Amino acid sequence: MSPFPSPLADARAPHRAGTARAGTGLGLGLDAGGTQTRWALARPDGTQVARGEVGGFSALLLDSGAGRVLLAQTLQSLADAVLAHAAPGALRGLQAGITGLGEPDGPAGRQLRALLAQQLGLSPAQIHCDSDIAQAWHALYRPGEGYLVYAGTGAIAAFIDEDGTLHRAGGRGPLLGDEGSGQWIAREALALVWRREDEHPGAWSASALARHLFDELGGSDWPVTRAFMYGGDNTSRRGAIGRLALAVARAAREDDADALTLLRRAGHELARLPLALARRLGVRPVTASGRVLQLHPAIESGLRAALPQDLPLAVHQPDTALAAARRAALAS
Repeated sequence: MSPFPSPLADARAPHRAGTARAGTGLGLGLDAGGTQTRWALARPDGTQVARGEVGGFSALLLDSGAGRVLLAQTLQSLADAVLAHAAPGALRGLQAGITGLGEPDGPAGRQLRALLAQQLGLSPAQIHCDSDIAQAWHALYRPGEGYLVYAGTGAIAAFIDEDGTLHRAGGRGPLLGDEGSGQWIAREALALVWRREDEHPGAWSASALARHLFDELGGSDWPVTRAFMYGGDNTSRRGAIGRLALAVARAAREDDADALTLLRRAGHELARLPLALARRLGVRPVTASGRVLQLHPAIESGLRAALPQDLPLAVHQPDTALAAARRAALAS
């Protein structure tokens, strides 16, 4: 899923249950984000066999030569890790959720299936690649059940109907949307700080929010912020900007009024996404997920305050890789 890191330690240590024998029909599930790929192996009865993590990848890597080299290296690492626990012929199939994969049956989806098949010894027909948001939705609901709003580096809401059609709101990227996401929080915080600097140079030193942001950036001069926001390639910069939201959360934990107000606004912005789906598709339960929801309670409180009572909200972090592995193990 999203490359946005959790401010909490990940308690889900990799589980190693030994190498499975051929013929046991293992399913492999992937949750691939820009900085980390989580994988899991499961049997048809749902039992987890093994799990782990390798470097991240996204469908966007297919757009450049350097990206394709990195993708090949990451998939090789993935295959080495997975096949250490699955004997030849043991894999029944693969379900993968991949960041940046907008059209699973388009050229990018076909290329990814071919590359994964080559590395894992599967046929492309045994591999189902989908967007990370679709796989996360399947980890929570059955078709027709509810809405997922996911907030990481970006922000999107999704619903899959009884016919298997994906409906979405948001997820338009940093130039056209992603309000309430980690990157939006960071961008809004920096904009506020620099507007104040325009009016009162040096005001940042009295602001916990500004101090935490500038500590993260490594300096309080405008050239430092400018280089961070506008330098480097778009893919890596997007994740790095999103991680600045951690600095906003640290300021909020010190009761900085600006940080708290901004995080509550983020919750209100996230609420707009399931509300848009509800207007189009009817009232259903809502689940909020993603690392942004773990930053500070103000985000969840803002989200709850903006949702009507007939859209009940749960906050849950699905185990997307394991859920995908279980579905792959049951594939015919």
